[in-house]
Amino acid sequence: MEIRNKTAFITGGASGLGFATAKNFVAAGGNVMLYDLNADALQTAADELGEAAIWHVGDVADEVDVKSAITSTVETFGALHINVNSAGIGGAARTVGKNGPMPLEKFEHIVRVNLVGTFNVLRLCAEVMQINKPASEDGERGVIINVASVAAFDGQTGQAGYAASKGGIVAMTLPIARDLGKRGVRVMTIAPGVFETPLLARAPDEVRDPLIAITQFPKRLGHPDEFASQVAHIVNCSYLNGETIRLDAGIRMPAIG
Repeated sequence: MEIRNKTAFITGGASGLGFATAKNFVAAGGNVMLYDLNADALQTAADELGEAAIWHVGDVADEVDVKSAITSTVETFGALHINVNSAGIGGAARTVGKNGPMPLEKFEHIVRVNLVGTFNVLRLCAEVMQINKPASEDGERGVIINVASVAAFDGQTGQAGYAASKGGIVAMTLPIARDLGKRGVRVMTIAPGVFETPLLARAPDEVRDPLIAITQFPKRLGHPDEFASQVAHIVNCSYLNGETIRLDAGIRMPAIG
């Protein structure tokens, strides 16, 4: 699928990997709906991108919020072709710590945002995508790209909730691709390693340097535009479906960070 004249619904679109993806799409001639929780950041991002971008404040796990944003997307741009689910939260806590077991509410919140939120958005986007006119001879109508993490494969100490939520995204990729194949919608997942996001950009050297040390090559944090390029490649290459791509410079996380 070509990005030009297509419309993408991007969660976590106000900053980091989501915003880098949005910039890349707009540069390629696409339109974007930026969906996030921070209104000020969304306004700033949309102002930078211009008329090809609109925004909506909302919770990824809230059906009403997401439906409202999808409706605005279709009303503004005429259709919805691509969904990138980059919204997510962390939250380290040991299963049993000095003050007792991890609060169940903490685990549930991480899973709700990262896993339930991703599924909520993609299912509602897919419902709209299936009525698109085919964009290719293969009958392709939409592309969904979810964002997991290398923690899905080698989560560190204290990452039970985060790793479970991201592992769930990896595990559901193939069955959802099978579900939506007959509707002309592809589903892929990217599992990023450590990237130069706003959070890590502010981190001190003693946090950043050990992460860089355990990458294989290149010895650095990933650039958000490299993530955006991978997203664009998935959209453009119609034979990619039902798989998770590690985008991590060969990093393998140790047990303790």
